[in-house]
Amino acid sequence: MSGKFYAGFIVISAIFAGAAIYYLQVYGYYRDIAVNTPAAEIRLTTNAGVAEPIMIDGFEGIDADSSPIRFRACFRTPQTMAMMTETYRVYEDAVPLNAPNWFACFDAQAIGAALESGSAVAYLGEENIIYGIDRVVAVLEDGRAFAWNQINSCGKVVFDGKPVPEGCPTPPAREGN
Repeated sequence: MSGKFYAGFIVISAIFAGAAIYYLQVYGYYRDIAVNTPAAEIRLTTNAGVAEPIMIDGFEGIDADSSPIRFRACFRTPQTMAMMTETYRVYEDAVPLNAPNWFACFDAQAIGAALESGSAVAYLGEENIIYGIDRVVAVLEDGRAFAWNQINSCGKVVFDGKPVPEGCPTPPAREGN
């Protein structure tokens, strides 16, 4: 009798733990970004190296404090791709990251396909918005736009525990070291 009880307890505990982990990963840590807050301001880096806000409409965004790459946003911009490409830095290695299924406006596969086909262009939003993380903004021909945070080349090396490569900024000091 006691063996069945303990086995049942372990199985039920595992089910609850699995459900809690799933909930936290998909829903728990995310929060909506309110419109008209600094977090909802979309900036692009000009060819001169200055990040400046762009005109947007219909902003929807999510973020989480648990990871610097959980930021996702969807919006529209009235600026044309031709004007933007002349003014702002194109981001060559843009790879849209998946968003939770419930954040339906952000489809990473569709954005990636649009970038590959040339019907969208990715721009550098802000370099090192957090050390080693760039904000990337992809704009489609019809004015729909998407933003996400992506690990940059400096971050990939430093986050793996390797020395800072030449041309990368010095990482900030870690707390507790």
